[in-house]
Amino acid sequence: MEPDRQLVQRVLAGDRQAFAVLVERYEHAVFAAALKVLEDRQSAEDAAQNALVSAYENLGRLQDANAFGAWLLVIARNEALRLARARPRTVPLDATDGHVESDYVESARDDELGEVMRALDRLPAHEQQVLMLRYFRDHSVANIAQITGRSVGTVTKQISRALQKLRERLKRSNA
Repeated sequence: MEPDRQLVQRVLAGDRQAFAVLVERYEHAVFAAALKVLEDRQSAEDAAQNALVSAYENLGRLQDANAFGAWLLVIARNEALRLARARPRTVPLDATDGHVESDYVESARDDELGEVMRALDRLPAHEQQVLMLRYFRDHSVANIAQITGRSVGTVTKQISRALQKLRERLKRSNA
């Protein structure tokens, strides 16, 4: 797997396909970051798409190509916050369109994901990064070590500690 740094360099040299690889690599994490803020699938999809376009347009401003993933997640979070501020705060009276049960199930899933994402957001940045790469991007520990420039042992410890912290925080919030 080609490191982010090389892909970013290829994009800056005019290779659009390299950006498609980056999008494929991070699209789920970008969506999850937006969903954490917006708590609405459609709005999160819009924010994710806007964030990816913005990242492409501003890629030349990225100072450390190795930090592309973290930089992209910051853009996604900022875009989601922008959309959240722009949307109306009211709920229409006809909000139930006959799909109450399926809407409830989807809403429950969104709530659970939102709770996990809020707990994830309270972790240190390095622990957020390894968990996002491992569980949202499905990277192996060896790949994460390569992407982050850390040893496999360090990444393994960070994942283990971060998961333990998440479990503890989720238990406390559900108690």
